[in-house]
Amino acid sequence: MKTVICTVAAFALLSALPAVAGPAAVAPAATPFHVGKLSLASISDARFEMPNDGKVFGVDAGPAAVADVLKAAHAPTDPIVLSVDALLVRDGARVVLIDTGLGPKAGGALMASLKLAGITPDQVTDVLITHVHPDHIGGLLDAGGQPAFPKARVRMSSADWTFLQGQADMAAMVKAIAPQVSAFEPGAQVTPSITAVAIPGHTPGHVGYQIVSGKDRLFDIGDTAHSSIISLAKPDWTMGFDGDAAAARTSRRATLTELAGDHERVFAPHFPYPGVGTIAASGDGFVWQPAKLTAAPAGKKKHKP
Repeated sequence: MKTVICTVAAFALLSALPAVAGPAAVAPAATPFHVGKLSLASISDARFEMPNDGKVFGVDAGPAAVADVLKAAHAPTDPIVLSVDALLVRDGARVVLIDTGLGPKAGGALMASLKLAGITPDQVTDVLITHVHPDHIGGLLDAGGQPAFPKARVRMSSADWTFLQGQADMAAMVKAIAPQVSAFEPGAQVTPSITAVAIPGHTPGHVGYQIVSGKDRLFDIGDTAHSSIISLAKPDWTMGFDGDAAAARTSRRATLTELAGDHERVFAPHFPYPGVGTIAASGDGFVWQPAKLTAAPAGKKKHKP
């Protein structure tokens, strides 16, 4: 029961965030890259600018400690900026979108960014959700409250689907997307090249997605880590958006340790756009090593299916 109460509180905090700290609009962007034979693109949606007030980062450490970590990385100490991005994957005949950003009512640029990638909403066959916080599922609906991807199956963990259905303020979304939802248990292979991986703590059914093509791999970490600086340097600090803080701390450190050891490429939807790179061990924590990628120029469509 305690975990459920904490998760609901985290959901409420995140739902209220736009009124306090953003979101800020961004220019549409689509940055293509490959994993083996698969064509992928990082899809830009929005940006959060949140105060360093101890409510989200360093809940158990305080704003001064957070500022020290940011200073050491030569980054501004206030506000703390997070990207909001999605991941596009062409998996055989499937056009897969992992997460959907904030949605048009919050000024998200997802649709314009998908257009840069050469994708229209009716071409998307699968929408995979890492978890059901508003900045990951808001784009499931269009400005009129109808399904934004009418031909797609919407895949999410059974635990998060149950959790979403229990949120009174999300009733309209639940009703709109219910015919499209196909829930799964973590560990399920959701497309020929993508497997859902449980990463407990953030929400009841938070997952990452392992993408594999031949010997090449990439892991979408969802909200395992939010800040490319704070979350990596201090993985054991409590994060205000985590529903079960203890479980999230454990899974965050374990996931980051494994990724640093394997040198596997990562997609992190809240790291600086395009959010693709690797994680390396550094002291008792980790550091982010962004990949060198080039965004698609505005007005040009990339990788038409």
